[in-house]
Amino acid sequence: KSFVDLRYSNNGLMVKARPNVSNESLSSELTGLLRAAHRLKPGSDDDFDINETSMISNRFDQFFGLLAGIGWVIGGFSLLVGGFGIANIMFVSVKERTNIIGIQKSLGAKNSFILFQFLTESVILCLIGGGVGLLIVFLGVLGVNQAIDMEVTISLKNISLGLFISVAIGLISGSL
Repeated sequence: KSFVDLRYSNNGLMVKARPNVSNESLSSELTGLLRAAHRLKPGSDDDFDINETSMISNRFDQFFGLLAGIGWVIGGFSLLVGGFGIANIMFVSVKERTNIIGIQKSLGAKNSFILFQFLTESVILCLIGGGVGLLIVFLGVLGVNQAIDMEVTISLKNISLGLFISVAIGLISGSL
């Protein structure tokens, strides 16, 4: 007997393999036992299915991979629209501050200093937008954790990536 634990559920069995027993050998032993218990003749089709948790997790991985791809596409369009919005705000800001820029230049400010001011403003605007987005995602994760019996988390890697992209969009939009 290659399994260590056998439990009955509503319409199925839950089986745990002994250590050092492969899934294939456990599956073939269970198939033989179930075929004998169901009195199936050799060559006839099985009237049962054997599902492994790896099959279920592979399906979840495929689903979440598809979801991530859709998220990247939607996020890309959002970044594009947001980038144009920030660039437009910065264009209007430069137009409105032409007198102030002239005064700064007459006092000896270099072009790089004035550019740094506008890039800083652009990055701060993007970081505020990215922070609001992260807050919305965090609240969504809290809601999902309350709604279903599964823990969903936001990794530090994803938070860092979101903030990095916000800074990059701010630099690109501010320099346009």
